[in-house]
Amino acid sequence: MLLIQADRDALLKPLTTVTGIVERRHTMPILSNVLISKQGNVLSFLATDLEIQITCEQAIEGNGPDFQFTASAKKFQDILRAIPEHATVCIESADGRLTIRSGKSRFNLQTLPAEDFPKLAIENSPRVPITLPHSLLKNLLSKVQYAMAHQDIRYYLNGLFIIVDGNNLKLVATDGHRLAFCASNLDVELDRHETILPRKTITELYKLLSDSDNPLHIEFGKNQVQFKFGSITIHSKVVDGKFPDYNRVIPTTNERIIALDRVQLTQALQRAAILSNEKFRGVRFLLSPGSLKIVCNNSEQEEAQEELEISYDYSTLDIGYNIGYLLDVLNNIDAETLLFAFGEQATTSTLVTIPDNPDFKYVVMPMRI
Repeated sequence: MLLIQADRDALLKPLTTVTGIVERRHTMPILSNVLISKQGNVLSFLATDLEIQITCEQAIEGNGPDFQFTASAKKFQDILRAIPEHATVCIESADGRLTIRSGKSRFNLQTLPAEDFPKLAIENSPRVPITLPHSLLKNLLSKVQYAMAHQDIRYYLNGLFIIVDGNNLKLVATDGHRLAFCASNLDVELDRHETILPRKTITELYKLLSDSDNPLHIEFGKNQVQFKFGSITIHSKVVDGKFPDYNRVIPTTNERIIALDRVQLTQALQRAAILSNEKFRGVRFLLSPGSLKIVCNNSEQEEAQEELEISYDYSTLDIGYNIGYLLDVLNNIDAETLLFAFGEQATTSTLVTIPDNPDFKYVVMPMRI
């Protein structure tokens, strides 16, 4: 039975939108599939890993029957990618198998019963709604997401802390070695609400958001958060845990402040990193009046040194960092100049800010080299 006859791109785009969360190998084989259903002239693609669920809808022409089936998300995506652009694709179903035809190409895929596909249970608790432009949230995420922990035993660090408070939206991420904070004003006043979203949710959301001013609708619930924009809906469970008090981590007494050109510093660090220790990725900042020396060396006694002229009138300071932590912030902030605030001791965390912008803070802990 013919289910769909449509342009290849009309199928590939929504399928690609949802397959980012699909694992190739899963303890439940059906979770490697995508649920595809049709009602009227709306085709719906749904994928889930039971923590996150993404749905994308696509309007199609024709008066074919309503249906639903599941098929391997990755295989289906690879097949459609291999078919030429703008080619017509026909999808047929018979005896629990899916046949995909285009031109003289034909593919048979196994299916699993659609009624067995587990969907995320959508909670009905009261929600805190926010509407803001795509570009606003994408910009905020770009400034903090790189600081999230990855597979940390402190599971609440493997995500992003979001605070809605009055007319403020605040985002915080930390892996215990560095912390990124950014904030923005909202057009509405809301009660305080705190949420920790999983790393995977943030990663997928960041990929799917555009730089446009199109509206993004967010609803914060007790155990779930919903994002809705265009034809895409994302439901995500929240991380059940208490995020550490980030305000205690941000230094307030670092008085040795220097202004550094972001591009110049990035290029100097990238050059020095060539000879950094591959395991520890250490870099030393040697501060002295009027000069910043950047030094990297490795276990083979090789060394790289860069020197920048700076405005610095304090005593000398020798402080070490993980060079990756510095490059992360430099590559994700678009300001021309960044302010580095150092403490008096080499054991004090360093605060990185943007001039005249109190809404961004980056804290990096020193390391022994």
